[in-house]
Amino acid sequence: MDASARPANHSSPRERAANREENEILPPDHLNGVKLEMDGHLNKDFHQEVFLGKDMDGFDEDSEPRKSRRKLMVIFSKVDVNTDRRISAKEMQHWIMEKTAEHFQEAVQENKRHFRAVDPDGDGHVSWDEYKVKFLASKGHNEKEVADAIKNNEELKVDEETQEVLENLKDRWYQADNPPADLLLTEDEFLSFLHPEHSRGMLKFMVKEIVRDLDQDGDKQLSLPEFISLPVGTVENQQGQDIDDNWVKDRKKEFEELIDSNHDGIVTMEELENYMDPMNEYNALNEAKQMIAIADENQNQHLEPEEILRYSEFFTGSKLVDYARNVHEEF
Repeated sequence: MDASARPANHSSPRERAANREENEILPPDHLNGVKLEMDGHLNKDFHQEVFLGKDMDGFDEDSEPRKSRRKLMVIFSKVDVNTDRRISAKEMQHWIMEKTAEHFQEAVQENKRHFRAVDPDGDGHVSWDEYKVKFLASKGHNEKEVADAIKNNEELKVDEETQEVLENLKDRWYQADNPPADLLLTEDEFLSFLHPEHSRGMLKFMVKEIVRDLDQDGDKQLSLPEFISLPVGTVENQQGQDIDDNWVKDRKKEFEELIDSNHDGIVTMEELENYMDPMNEYNALNEAKQMIAIADENQNQHLEPEEILRYSEFFTGSKLVDYARNVHEEF
């Protein structure tokens, strides 16, 4: 079993970027700087996203290690606001908030392009029917035929899977349509439709969807067994078993240490919403402490240049060899 095959969010940032271009009018499965994917999987790239911001592609496998080390030390210097050559939790918190804001701005810019794709007449509003035409055209249907069928109130011939996606998208469209509801989305409302992290109401909707998918006893909250339930699929070999073991371990840690804020063994919708809110400063501080703890070998609650280079794979996704070689020169 290929480790990148499951869970779904193990795909690379580059692959996800390509998928977003192919489906630019669809809400993305992955949201940069948000802890969970739309399907409830953990965002495995989260720490890199909130550490690197919009420079996610700056540390790929093809990069020259020396340049990458220097780039990492430049970031270290920016985070280290008081220039004491170590990063505190407060400094990391402020950096996380800054990088999250970069992802927000990136989404706003992308949305302008995506909105133009579904608003060809440029009137600043998109109706559900206009969007449905564009969506079905992206699925291979003839755009003019679909538009004519909708205009004449004729039944559209779509397969069962496409019809289910349409129904889910329409629910989401209704949620993004601010009162008074008119089923016309402005550019800002369309941003909420594509990126629920930009709207408190849509974030609540996303949380409800995730809880609905994971909640097995119908009490509209999540127990630990529900949250760590394995995704659909059978374990075919030892590598697959290792992936499943890691799935359980990672989700258990996240549930107990970060999501279940009052440690009562149950995650409510409010707790999950607070956990997923990318602009929650308290969450950012917790994340900062957790990120520092991963690499804090001398246990002084701070990150030092040698430590961040040693744990470069955690922070950047790339393993920078010879991490300690002439660290002062790199700095």
